[in-house]
Amino acid sequence: MSKRSNINGVVFSTDPDFEYTYETDQEEDTLPPSQQDLRVQLDKKQRGGKAVTLITGFRGTAQDLQDLGKKLKSKCGAGGSAKNGEIIVQGDFREKILEYLKSEGYKVKKSGG
Repeated sequence: MSKRSNINGVVFSTDPDFEYTYETDQEEDTLPPSQQDLRVQLDKKQRGGKAVTLITGFRGTAQDLQDLGKKLKSKCGAGGSAKNGEIIVQGDFREKILEYLKSEGYKVKKSGG
């Protein structure tokens, strides 16, 4: 089964002048650190009981998300991933990540328990 591109719900039109408008996935520009509103929390859900530090709320390009994720993972000396606006760092590094993000100028809050 092949993927179909989204054409705003229109399957067929009898209008000879009708033009399909395709949705484009445009990445938004990365906000400066002072305008980012990040949340740092400990997460254990659907991870086999393993604790991870989850950073959410990043708004920007995928490349900038990857770069920030790489910095955080190297700062903590741990593995993880960065995708869909979330950064996952393996282990409980909430305090270390909070301090680092604040020193970089991000607006960051501790979320959850």
